Amino acid sequence: MKIGIGSDHGGYELKEEVKKYLEENGIEYIDYGTNSKDSVDYPEYGQKVAEAVKGGECDKGIVVCGTGIGISISANKVPGIRCALCSDTYSARMSIEHNNANMLALGGRVVGRDLAIEIVSTWLKAAFLGGRHERRINKISDIERKYMI
Repeated sequence: MKIGIGSDHGGYELKEEVKKYLEENGIEYIDYGTNSKDSVDYPEYGQKVAEAVKGGECDKGIVVCGTGIGISISANKVPGIRCALCSDTYSARMSIEHNNANMLALGGRVVGRDLAIEIVSTWLKAAFLGGRHERRINKISDIERKYMI
C-alpha cells in the first residue's frame, strides 16, 4: 500500500509525525508537501494528494491542515474522492467500514500526536464492509456524476 500525504503550514508538524509512524511500520508514502511551517494555501495540497489517489499513484491519502476542514473540503472536490475528517478512532474506522473513505483528514491544531497516530493506525487497518454500504457509496457517486461539469 502506498499513501499520499500532504499538509499546509498548520498541519506540517503533525504530517511529519504521521510520516514517522508510516516509516516505522514499513508503509510506503509520497509526501506532496508542504515542507515547512511557512504559510501556504491548503487547497493546493488537498488537491495534489486527491489527484494522486484518483490517478492511482497512491492507494490512499492523508491530509492535514490546522483544523482538517479546509483541506478535506478541497480534497473532496476531486471526483471519486471520499475524504473523511476524523478526530477519533471510531469515526476513522467507520469512515472505512461504511463509507470506504480513500482519504483521511486530520486537524494539526485539533488532535495531538498520539491520538493522530491512533486514528491513522485504525484507519489503515479497517476494511470496507460492502453489502448495503456499497449501495450507499454508489448513490454518493451518482450525486457526484449529476453535478460534474
